[in-house]
Formats: sequence, structure tokens, C-alpha cells
Amino acid sequence: MKLTTRSRYGTRMILDMALHGKDGPVRIKDIAERQGVSVKYLEKLVRELKQAGFVRSRRGPRGGHELAMPLEAVTVGDIVRTLEGELSLVECDADPGRTCPRLADCLTREVWAEASRAMHKALDAISLADLVARAGTPPRKGNGGCS
Repeated sequence: MKLTTRSRYGTRMILDMALHGKDGPVRIKDIAERQGVSVKYLEKLVRELKQAGFVRSRRGPRGGHELAMPLEAVTVGDIVRTLEGELSLVECDADPGRTCPRLADCLTREVWAEASRAMHKALDAISLADLVARAGTPPRKGNGGCS
């Protein structure tokens, strides 16, 4: 399973707002330039993040978007669930009401469910405040395929 660009770009966009929004709202155009993502795509993501209460917008010449919550209150898991929905490694774990013909004798279902829980726990353990704190440290060698 891979996270889609929705989660990756959405997290980068919110982090960009946190890093560059100290003096007021940040324009999507500026975020798009810094992050190498299209304005149109970020506009779509910011609408969803705004509906979820993570971002607020201001109109006008000094307008733009800014975080609506304290950095400590937002986790990467929150952002991922907002933009992706609940993530599971296998379909039978994602939809417990779904009838799997192997459910009664499946020996691996709980393994995949446990791995999904571990992934969510890891994402929920990282707040925007943690990421901002990491911004001051030099990046590790290589980007791990991150885009």
C-alpha cells in the first residue's frame, strides 16, 4: 500500500503554511512554487483541509491560507485520514461489514489489521509541531522516494 499524492502533498502544504505563515496567511501560489505542485491541485486539497477545520482562509490583498489549529493539535494521521479516509492494508480490514469468504479460517487477517493499527499509531504520533522542529535539522541523505 502506498499513500497517494493527496496525503503527501496535503501534509507538505500544511507544513509549508506552518513554516511560512508566521507573519500571516500564505498564498497557494507561493506554496505551489516552493513545493513543486500545481496550484489547481493544492486548491482542491486546501478546500478539504478547510472543511475539516485544519485551515482557514482570508480574502483580500493580504489574504491566503493559514493554520486554524495549534501545531501540537494536528497529527500527520489527522491529515492522512482527512485526505485518504481510513487506510488499511487489506480490504477485509477496511470494511468489517464486508463478507470475506475466508473470514472464518483466515489466519493472516489479524496480521494485516495489526500492521494497519501500527501504521496509524505511527502517523498519529507525529504532530505538525514535531515536523516544524525537524525543519531546523539537516535532511537525511536521500529522499526515500518522497514526492
